[in-house]
Amino acid sequence: MFEGLFQPMHMLVVFGIALLVFGPKKLPELGKGLGESIRGFKAAMAAKEESPSNPGAEATTEKTGPATDHR
Repeated sequence: MFEGLFQPMHMLVVFGIALLVFGPKKLPELGKGLGESIRGFKAAMAAKEESPSNPGAEATTEKTGPATDHR
């Protein structure tokens, strides 16, 4: 279905259009910003996977604290 979707000639045309639209000075900045956003997204996904499976249980134990007798 998508066999010929990203052929080298297609990529060259896309790059050429991007170069015309954004200019040679702005294109590296756009690439850098895109790379940083992808790294941030991956880091957020990794942090979500490392979080506890039941965050509500952990939050309730922190809020209640040790039992004290106030007589």
